[in-house]
Amino acid sequence: MNTYVILIRGINVGGKNNVPMADLRKCLEEADFKNVSTYIASGNVILKSGKPANEIKNQIETLLPAHFNLDDGFVKVMVLTDKQIQAVIDNKPQGFGEQPDMYHSDVIFLMEMDISLVMPVFKPREGVDKIWPGAGVVYSQRLSAQRTKSRLNKIMESPAYKSMTIRNWNTATKLLEISQKMAQEETSG
Repeated sequence: MNTYVILIRGINVGGKNNVPMADLRKCLEEADFKNVSTYIASGNVILKSGKPANEIKNQIETLLPAHFNLDDGFVKVMVLTDKQIQAVIDNKPQGFGEQPDMYHSDVIFLMEMDISLVMPVFKPREGVDKIWPGAGVVYSQRLSAQRTKSRLNKIMESPAYKSMTIRNWNTATKLLEISQKMAQEETSG
């Protein structure tokens, strides 16, 4: 069995695509996923499965509209191994996420989209926003005191936005922590 971090894009945002986490856990357990755990209501799931990542992605993308009343139906799923989420954390830009009182730091996960196609979408404002390309992610940082001047929300106007899911740095690191703990429980148990 492998440990996976599942990022679901488009649920529980702005009152749309309401998917209660307890109901999502139950749905996934009934679909034969093991050790299903959720973290906050923004579509973060950690689970175990013997299936390959792409099969899990397809299965969850089919289960969601079948079990939940989704408003727009546009929900995408990204499946990461614990090693992949570890690499996102390990390969962050130097100092990224280390000054939470000064900066809002986010990881923008790219869903089946090449980084070279995404980077031109971002138009960071000098002195307010910074972005860095990563392997399958964009690291984004906004100066908290000037976040209302940030241009990063402009990505929502781009068609590429539907192939991204954003997690703040605290959530990304917590997902790694939960997946590592789940993986260790299996090896020690």
